[in-house]
Amino acid sequence: MTSDPMPDAADLLRGAGLRVTMQRRAVLEALAGRPHAPVDELHVAVHARIPGIAVQTVHGIVNDLTNAGIAQRVSLPGAACALYEIAANDNHHHMQCVVCGRVEDVACAVGEAPCLHPSHDHGMRLLEASVTYRAVCAACDAA
Repeated sequence: MTSDPMPDAADLLRGAGLRVTMQRRAVLEALAGRPHAPVDELHVAVHARIPGIAVQTVHGIVNDLTNAGIAQRVSLPGAACALYEIAANDNHHHMQCVVCGRVEDVACAVGEAPCLHPSHDHGMRLLEASVTYRAVCAACDAA
């Protein structure tokens, strides 16, 4: 969500304990340029740089980046597949157009995550909590 430039891909990978490979760098750089991208879109971008890379390889790399905390999965209602973004380590939310599917980041209105911590966990280990604003973008509204 921040507009800070992304650190060098190799530094991010090394810092997370991941081996620096051409494929991982390419996926990370593609992700940095395409926030909220599905793996198929990342594959197209990476394939232009590394012909022959398989979509399954991109899936594996995205999983590695997510497990390492470099990227995060964005699961949205009604989305056909998971989207991924560089982990901002902030408390931002998402606004999703229900017509075209466009997704944008939205800063938290209060700066903290008060509603993202349940008042009672019912004995469950919380994995994820999110706020998603569902809307109609201006272009779709005009159509």
